[in-house]
Amino acid sequence: MQRPPPSKRKPQPGAAERALKLLARRDYTRRELAARLAAHVEDPAELEALLDRFTARGWLCEARVVEQVVHSARGRLGPARIRQALLARGVAEELTAPALEALKQDELASARSVWARKYPAAQTSRVEQARQVRFLQSRGFSIEVAMRVVRGGRSDAGE
Repeated sequence: MQRPPPSKRKPQPGAAERALKLLARRDYTRRELAARLAAHVEDPAELEALLDRFTARGWLCEARVVEQVVHSARGRLGPARIRQALLARGVAEELTAPALEALKQDELASARSVWARKYPAAQTSRVEQARQVRFLQSRGFSIEVAMRVVRGGRSDAGE
């Protein structure tokens, strides 16, 4: 009698190994990592204990997630969109507030930069200005900043 060939499958990695592989690629929030690992853990208490261990060791840090998101989106998005992205990833409001305050300091300059890249030639029609204001708002800039940028154009860029 012949034996069936041995299985060539590799054993499935445990939750801790999966978490380390994920965290090696980029930083995750606690909520994101828990969602990714939930299907691979039988006991939710085991998952919480794993996340607590990773947090205690500094491998799981939401402050780093805030820094990463703010750094990558700073030149493209306004404070409102960055706040929305952070909250969607599960970052606590207390961690987002200081980072967003720093962004509001440079909101006008950032909005001008985004606007100048999108609209290199100045348009004076009201319809076009309204379109440009909506564009800046969709990127997360406040209405006041968007109006100031579009109405001021490139003439007050030195402020």
